[in-house]
Amino acid sequence: MSTLLEMKGICKSFNGVPALRDVQLTLESGEVHALLGENGAGKSTLIKILGGIYSKDSGEVYIDGKQVEITNVKEARANGISIIHQELMMLPQMSIYENVFLGQEYKNNGFVKRNEMIQKTQEMLEFFSLDLDPREKLGRLPIAQQQIIEIIRAISFGARIIVMDEPTSSLSDKEVEFLFNAIRRLKKQNVGIIYISHRMSELDEIADRVTVMRDGGYVSTEIVKEVTREQLITKMVGRTLGDYYIHTHTPSDEVVFKVNDYSDGNMVHNASFELKKGEVLGFAGLVGAGRSELMNAVFGVSKKTSGSLEMDGKPLEIHGVKDAMKAGIALVPEDRKFEALYPDQSVRYNMTIEVMNKFLKAGSYNKKTEKSIVDEYVEKMSVKLASPEQKIVRLSGGNQQKVIIGRWLATDPKILILDEPTRGVDVGAKMEIYDIIDNLAKEGVSIIVVSSELPEVLGICDRIVVMGEGKIRGILDREEANQEKIMSLATTES
Repeated sequence: MSTLLEMKGICKSFNGVPALRDVQLTLESGEVHALLGENGAGKSTLIKILGGIYSKDSGEVYIDGKQVEITNVKEARANGISIIHQELMMLPQMSIYENVFLGQEYKNNGFVKRNEMIQKTQEMLEFFSLDLDPREKLGRLPIAQQQIIEIIRAISFGARIIVMDEPTSSLSDKEVEFLFNAIRRLKKQNVGIIYISHRMSELDEIADRVTVMRDGGYVSTEIVKEVTREQLITKMVGRTLGDYYIHTHTPSDEVVFKVNDYSDGNMVHNASFELKKGEVLGFAGLVGAGRSELMNAVFGVSKKTSGSLEMDGKPLEIHGVKDAMKAGIALVPEDRKFEALYPDQSVRYNMTIEVMNKFLKAGSYNKKTEKSIVDEYVEKMSVKLASPEQKIVRLSGGNQQKVIIGRWLATDPKILILDEPTRGVDVGAKMEIYDIIDNLAKEGVSIIVVSSELPEVLGICDRIVVMGEGKIRGILDREEANQEKIMSLATTES
């Protein structure tokens, strides 16, 4: 491999406030180089300098060993650099081939050579194993395929350095693997890829090296196979892992909620567990274990076929979400984008929608009450925002999640169910969410955390329920639990 890109001593300030301080990054041909850091670490600023969106204050950029000055997007493209943003920059109403060649159409004496563009697009689609008609409208394709089209567009411009910003944030596991296969094909063509992601689990699968940034500065560059996830987290946050997972609460011995032999006729089979006051109860298991399905049944999203519930020692009947809310149960779902967010609405609306419905029904709604709720939970959740009236989609993933948690806390729940509460958020926001969970437990709220991240479950939970094939395989106390025991229970066959 040869060095495609080298950025040395990059500095950038905005209104006298340093955003980047002496940052360095190298990229080899045929390499996937991950870029890690919390929100505000400087990743986006560095990439915008590389892409010609911002100009650097000082430092040097080399491509193929030759120093270059990139002062605009056109110069970046001329140097073979392309950035694929989280929000795709294409036109869904146009065809695939029109998007690929937009701004660089094949022409002869002023006439567009349509057939040649279709043929070239077809060849590139086949290279990426996409069985598509180049004349098909782009907007009809799944997001994963649209991303591949944007990669094809970058290659058609002659890109040898491609930056991918959170490319898997809205993809299913199957679509992620589809994208990774495309990236592997690019590597074989000696294309260098800078890969930005909060999902450290992806690094082992797709990245060769990783550079960590913190507070606008360069921390280190590591070979992925030679560094642990825990070491990377420590580098990102500047703290040891023991300080990362927050657990200072002590649960009561009082049982506040019991689930007895619960089944949903589909994924959940005779599940039983109890929850104590002020306890953080974790649920671990492999994909398809039935954890989310059990929570949906308990919350009334789906119907039970057998089993019973008890709250404070008394029988509880839940026939729907309204019954669960009335009993003091709240659920923050696994997929906030599709199950929790109102994307076209403001932060204020998203935070108060549940509690204001209660006020409306009681005839006691007023804007002063609504404002006080927003102010209280923006502060309590440490939500970073310009204004409560800005659209929630303008917030980072971590701040969106804190708004959704705040929405349900405003209903004053006894039991808070959090399904994958830190999925898709950066490590800084994760720590803030862990702190919120710990403080709620101190206040006596009983919390269920469903998580696919075993270090997270081990770090913040008092007990861990392990599920497999819709059944509870075992329950471990915090002191005895470890990853090996959890995985052993999770993979036990019935």
